[in-house]
Amino acid sequence: MKIALIGTVGVPGRYGGFETLAENLVKFRKRDGRSTELTVWCSARDTLEHPTTFEGANLRYVRLRANGMQSIPYDVLGLWQAVRSGHDCVLVLGVSGALALPVMRLISRARIITNIDGIEWKRRKWKGIARWVLRASERAAVRFSHEVIADNQAIADYVQDRYGAKCHVIAYGGDHALIHSEMVETTAGLPERYALALCRIEPENNAHVILEAFSRRETPLVFVGNWENSAYGRELKARYRDRPNLHLLDPVYEQDKLYALRARASVYVHGHSAGGTNPSLVEMMHFGIPVFAYDCAFNRHSTEDKALYFGTASELTELLPELDTVAATRIGADMCDVARRRYTWDEVGAAYFHLLEPGEKNAGTVKIK
Repeated sequence: MKIALIGTVGVPGRYGGFETLAENLVKFRKRDGRSTELTVWCSARDTLEHPTTFEGANLRYVRLRANGMQSIPYDVLGLWQAVRSGHDCVLVLGVSGALALPVMRLISRARIITNIDGIEWKRRKWKGIARWVLRASERAAVRFSHEVIADNQAIADYVQDRYGAKCHVIAYGGDHALIHSEMVETTAGLPERYALALCRIEPENNAHVILEAFSRRETPLVFVGNWENSAYGRELKARYRDRPNLHLLDPVYEQDKLYALRARASVYVHGHSAGGTNPSLVEMMHFGIPVFAYDCAFNRHSTEDKALYFGTASELTELLPELDTVAATRIGADMCDVARRRYTWDEVGAAYFHLLEPGEKNAGTVKIK
């Protein structure tokens, strides 16, 4: 049995949610003692080193970037190489290359399982032809994949309503965020306790809403993001960087540094309005602190309606002083309980390999409850 995993920058994960998923599926396979051969397709352009193996998985490289304009040919080429090299099953993360699936189905008997990610074409950053291509790709992924995975029940409901198709609902693990070395250095210059926000700085993640709300209060906020990657981010950083209670940090990828930032947070502010189950949210839920989440179906499903929700800067501003010690303890405990039940890599890995490996009956949906 040969399984291929395509659609990510590669492993070990240093970029985003799909890379973290890929890395933890590789580690789960090794930890669980599975004999299936697993190969992960990686971007040779986005990584400096090009090892041939990682945690027992084979690594192959495509000389294109995995994101941006090259994402479609990157995914199509990886899919082509996977089916032509005799893989029995291909796990496709994302829909960028899905318009090629009808051809792949004609030339190969490989089972194709696609995680369709969020409802990508609805993101505000996509316009015109790009939005049309993503919408067509989503349709092709649902139509021509043997199995479809959604990471959030709200996305599964959308696929059912729009296409009349069922999804396997498998979220992300977040317990890896608790792993750290014995000697963790704290970031200098930050308060002892603070609210924390961590995301890509994009309008749909409502960074402007969060910053506006905290600029009206004295509550310290540490906000980690890629401020320099867009005009939107640079404008926000210029507007708010001189506020004494706002600490705007560049991206942090090192596990120990991330742990140190998260461990000192008293609340977590999650502004994502798209994308399904967001990895940054389920990771923070394991820390057992209150969550202020943007009010949308994705976040309510992820937190089981047990977080606090806001839709505007004014609503978030009003929530900040209302959280007393008793309420904070209760909400934090609820977040941790949900995370331990639904967002661990052992649960997620088992659900994925139930679909990927032969000998399993895949009727119905697989859910992380």
